[in-house]
Amino acid sequence: MGEAERGESAPRLRISFWCSNGHETQPSFASDAQVPDTWDCPRCGFPAGQDQDSPPDPPRTEPYKTHLAYVRERRSDADGEAILAEALAKLRGEI
Repeated sequence: MGEAERGESAPRLRISFWCSNGHETQPSFASDAQVPDTWDCPRCGFPAGQDQDSPPDPPRTEPYKTHLAYVRERRSDADGEAILAEALAKLRGEI
């Protein structure tokens, strides 16, 4: 429902933005407002730009990594062998 607008509305500009999926969105801005370089596409969420021929690239998402994958990035095989040998020595009561 809402309330009817009263008086004159501020002058507006409708600017077209295109995402990499080809979706077009046309938000309106006040004529004296600074228009952003990119706008989030309401259909797919990708960034959209004002140049239809070269829209911004979609964000690159990293695949999910397990804890073991992060450990393997930080430690070499030799480090792993040394840690394993130390842990086994503790379990055997050698340390």
